[in-house]
Amino acid sequence: MIIRFGYVSTATSLWESSPARTVTFKRFQELGSKQGFTKVLEITRQNLNNTLRTLYYNAAHEISVYRLSSSIVPLATHPELLWDFVTPFKEEWQEIGDWIKRHNMRVSFHPNQFTLFTSDKPHITANAVRDLEYHYRMFEAMGIHGHSYMNIHIGGAYGDKQGALGRFGENIKQLPEHIKRKMTLENDDKTYTTEETLRVCQSETVPLAFDYHHHMANPGTVPLELLLPEIALTWAHTGIPLKIHISSPKSEKEYRSHADLVDLDFIMPLLRLMKELQLDADFMVEAKSKDKAMLKLIEDVAKIRGVKRLNGGTVEWR
Repeated sequence: MIIRFGYVSTATSLWESSPARTVTFKRFQELGSKQGFTKVLEITRQNLNNTLRTLYYNAAHEISVYRLSSSIVPLATHPELLWDFVTPFKEEWQEIGDWIKRHNMRVSFHPNQFTLFTSDKPHITANAVRDLEYHYRMFEAMGIHGHSYMNIHIGGAYGDKQGALGRFGENIKQLPEHIKRKMTLENDDKTYTTEETLRVCQSETVPLAFDYHHHMANPGTVPLELLLPEIALTWAHTGIPLKIHISSPKSEKEYRSHADLVDLDFIMPLLRLMKELQLDADFMVEAKSKDKAMLKLIEDVAKIRGVKRLNGGTVEWR
């Protein structure tokens, strides 16, 4: 069993490295279109530069799993702007993509919770399509759209879960097929259980990005030892290992909130099950301390009897 470890967006060990600086549309209007657009270009350039700095850091630490920030481009999907964010930065996008390919990194996006397909309001579905098109366009600009994925949740239940799932099946048809093929779905900590999400994934031929913390908060009725092999099969057509999101509760009272680090004892049942099933996986660490939490977790896992650390970001458990 081989596990690669990664983290989300910002390398907290680097100085001033946020790839998600932004400007509001209100501020854009206050500055005026010319000065406002200059500001948007300036921030986009900073975010692209910080993304590249973070990828350098990842390569130095042999971290090959990483979630790119969805906020690299300010106001990219605002209906009153919808600007061409590729052409002015063609070289920067290509440099980032070339680095990702050279170091065989698995990168992804995770659009926000408003990108969903269960609403009965057409404009929400239209916004979801626009947002996923934006993320796909960034993949294209980097030249990595053939093997990179965007992860979303099913969406709300609106008091009628079966009705909402029916709308998901209809609304998702509005998403261009080539983009849908690069989409994954994640189980929720409150609404859609792992089993419910799995059935949608199987129906739509979409991989399931399994969140262990969410599963523990919203477990459903089917044991994980029965679900995990099926989850892995949803990735079979992709040629890459399943993705598992890893975090642990902040406290018993704030069970759904993410702690700064990952408690090894919390995830040990998952690790033992994966060992038993001999499932390779990529772990996306979603703890608040990001890269620091990831590096601490891999150190903790490497201390387990029988686990060998293969490099800075990968372990093997025979």
